[in-house]
Amino acid sequence: MILLDGKKTAADIKEEIALEVRDLKNKGAKTPHLAAIIVGNDGASITYVNAKVKACERVGFESTLIRLPEETTEDDLLNEIAILNVDKDIDGFIVQLPLPKHIDEQKVLMAVDPDKDVDGFHPTNVGKMALNLPTFISATPYGILELLDRYNVETSGKHVVILGRSHIVGSPMSILLSQKRKVGNATVTMCHSRTKNLKEITLQADIVVAAIGIPEFLKADMVKDNVTVIDVGITRIADSSKKNGFRLVGDVAFDEVAKKSEYITPVPGGVGPMTIAMLLKNTLLARQRNHNVN
Repeated sequence: MILLDGKKTAADIKEEIALEVRDLKNKGAKTPHLAAIIVGNDGASITYVNAKVKACERVGFESTLIRLPEETTEDDLLNEIAILNVDKDIDGFIVQLPLPKHIDEQKVLMAVDPDKDVDGFHPTNVGKMALNLPTFISATPYGILELLDRYNVETSGKHVVILGRSHIVGSPMSILLSQKRKVGNATVTMCHSRTKNLKEITLQADIVVAAIGIPEFLKADMVKDNVTVIDVGITRIADSSKKNGFRLVGDVAFDEVAKKSEYITPVPGGVGPMTIAMLLKNTLLARQRNHNVN
């Protein structure tokens, strides 16, 4: 069993980006600049945004964090987005989700300039991704592709089963892995809450991508020997034996499934760290595109 170490791989990618940024600075070129908007005081969102800002500093990017109160109106948020859209110094920006209930998430995502949409959520970028055109691929699917690539996991001709059909992971993964690309050319089956005979399907999989948000859902009796398992889920579970009172688990029953796996991602330390690394990669790409440089 080989562990697909997202923490180490993400650190490698950040180091590569830092070298590129150093090179840009030495040439007197513009430093990549990522902005993030966060509305309200959601604890998890604040943690995520702070991690993104910290990652920017580590690779030498400039970063701007715009914190807005919970009661911010939709119009005020759209106004902030409009300002960032035209600010030539900002290469890319993200709006941290979830947003407060009184704000229409779709309307907000549609307002982001597709050329600055480093999260890859704008329909223009999703459409380009589906057509295999150059674009921003959303960070979690992009991170999974990169992890498979760097560990030389063969996907061509393999049967990939994806558990979950979210717009953020399941759906884009099904498109990307079936495309003609280096990490692609797979035969993909997407399963969801209405899928019948799920176990029958997962037992046929050479690669399983679990992204359903149900802790330890995928068990050893649901996979064949030498399977590759990508665990996208992360859930806090109460655990009195831990100092902080909880432990983090994925959608895969790791201990039992790992015994049958050729490759498997841990939780934490698998897909999660890759997401931030790929957001930085998208920001570097945005800077290159918006300033027409290599």
